[in-house]
Amino acid sequence: MATITASMVAELRAKTDAPMMECKKALTEAGGDMEKAEEILRVKLGNKAGKAASRITAEGMVAAHVDGATGAMIEVNCETDFVSKNELFANFGQALARLVAQHAPADVAALAALPLSMEGFGPTVEDVRKGLVGKIGENMTIRRFCRYAGGGQLAVYLHGVRIGVMVEYEGDAAAAKDVAMHIAAMKPVALSAAEVPAELVAKERSIAEQKAAESGKPAEIVAKMVEGAVQKYLKEVALLDQVFVKAADGKQTVGQFLKAAGTTVKAFTLFVVGEGIEKKQDDFAAEVAAQVAAAQKAA
Repeated sequence: MATITASMVAELRAKTDAPMMECKKALTEAGGDMEKAEEILRVKLGNKAGKAASRITAEGMVAAHVDGATGAMIEVNCETDFVSKNELFANFGQALARLVAQHAPADVAALAALPLSMEGFGPTVEDVRKGLVGKIGENMTIRRFCRYAGGGQLAVYLHGVRIGVMVEYEGDAAAAKDVAMHIAAMKPVALSAAEVPAELVAKERSIAEQKAAESGKPAEIVAKMVEGAVQKYLKEVALLDQVFVKAADGKQTVGQFLKAAGTTVKAFTLFVVGEGIEKKQDDFAAEVAAQVAAAQKAA
């Protein structure tokens, strides 16, 4: 049997907001598997167990650069919130966004090899990164970027430096900007229901099947319950089916808003700083205990 530690329970609680004892039970049932335990809580407690799953777990910034129909957005990570506000770090991120837009690198490695000089460091992006790490005294990494150059119009919305949205569209600029702000707030995973990744749909279907099976209702009713839950999920995560955050009637979908505005969204990218990155959690009490033990041993 896997040993369930207090730190494991705390980590699951931070991810799900579920009660401490429920977290411990789920971890025990899952044999210590964190992802499986989270799924168990979703089945038992519903969506409220996942409301904290997207909390930011790393620091950094999102930067964007648009020049006509060509644009790029990039996420650069660092260790602390303090450095994420550093001017040198911000300038580095902005320079990288510009380079991606201008040179269309294939990946992060190709971007790192592009020419760049800053603060006396160079001649490549990687050389500048290493130089800034030494100067600022904190590690920093280039995580991901997107680039649009398909001839469409581009709208960008940056919520501070932590959330960035780039939208490729045709039509009204103000409407596209409003939709970019909506994306930042509601965080859809795809443009339409048909484009929601199959693995996400499969996971929601599995959870719905487990919950419906516990109802004890006839098979045909269970099947309808499962399908209803999946369709509800798709409407919640597909941009065009989401209720528009500025809807005056509280019912108008993003798709309906765009149609009324004569605007078409072709694609979008959403970056949330640190999304999916596990941030090191320092256990101060354990650290002190270890230091005391070491001191006693030395004595």
